[in-house]
Amino acid sequence: MNEIQLFLQTKQEEMLETLRVLVEYESPSSSKPLNDTIGRHIAQLFTELTGGTVEIIPSDKQGDNVRCEWGTGEGKPILLIGHFDTVWPEGELRTMPFRVEDGKAYGPGIYDMKAGLVQGIFALHALHTLGKQLNRRIVFLFNSDEEIGSPSSRELIEREAQQSELVLVLEPGPSIITFRKGIGIFKIKATGRASHSGAAHAAGLSAIEEMARQVLYLHGLTDYEKGTTLNVGTIHGGTAFNVVAAQAEAEMDLRIESMEEAERLLPLIQGIEPHKAGVSLEVTGGLNRPPMVRTERNVQLYERVKQLAHDSFQLELAERRAGGFSDANLTSAFAPTIDGLGAVGGGAHAIDEHIVIAEMPIRSALLSMLIESLCANPIRFES
Repeated sequence: MNEIQLFLQTKQEEMLETLRVLVEYESPSSSKPLNDTIGRHIAQLFTELTGGTVEIIPSDKQGDNVRCEWGTGEGKPILLIGHFDTVWPEGELRTMPFRVEDGKAYGPGIYDMKAGLVQGIFALHALHTLGKQLNRRIVFLFNSDEEIGSPSSRELIEREAQQSELVLVLEPGPSIITFRKGIGIFKIKATGRASHSGAAHAAGLSAIEEMARQVLYLHGLTDYEKGTTLNVGTIHGGTAFNVVAAQAEAEMDLRIESMEEAERLLPLIQGIEPHKAGVSLEVTGGLNRPPMVRTERNVQLYERVKQLAHDSFQLELAERRAGGFSDANLTSAFAPTIDGLGAVGGGAHAIDEHIVIAEMPIRSALLSMLIESLCANPIRFES
């Protein structure tokens, strides 16, 4: 083991305790006060462990975002990204509290992605404590709204990516992600005409019937060979069983592998026409995130971390594609990006969400050594 690996192995219990505190700071995306609280705790933690500088970036609706910087150097920095919001509602700790069992730690948001945040901070803590002098700055952006599409942090993320040499995203591993599907999010509203379903059925125009026909059409646009899927995930409508429904609403998810496919499908979705005269349709929403395309630059970055994992840890670090989105979707168009550098575990968004404790210092050391390697021997990215 080199000194970074040895140092972080001694920090496993401290990392676990730091993680416990983060997990017990509940941070559902919908709560600005709770996210502001954990964001300020992370800012203090970063300053104490790395000696770096911190900027709190205010947000009106979502939690404030936290921009941290460590090191010195000319040129473009390396950007690390992680989110501290979770899908879990306030109070979930009462039913699934933080606990340790059989070498695993459990709790809401622990895998996605509070353990990745801890690993990232301790990776820089190792470089700082061991006196590593790098030739470029490290920017660590902690955002508060990734789970709901990064509405407040998107502009910040894209701006930082444009100014960075490369981007390392600390979403859960263990495989390295070089490709993610893009996502579109839509709401569809159908408006018909109410009437008594027994006495005046023919006088009504059913918004639910219209929505049912539209669901069949939209689902029919799915093309597995192209990697394209459409899914109407929620439907609400009507007022009573004996009333022809005047209103119906649906929410739909679109996943695509290329911008060309997005450009083909968007008019087909946004331009849907009602099947029956007198019914109106309204479609809102659109493409939320572009695909994270598997570019040559992303692959070059993956090859560096793959080689480092093999040589230093005897790990065979696989590459994979992901159907889910992350903030890597936003950065990949602007700078070489890899994702999946975070925790090893499982159960994201599920009641058995957990991380493997012994992997925390290993993954943290891998990230620390990757940063050191990228500074000492920069990749000459192919355009």
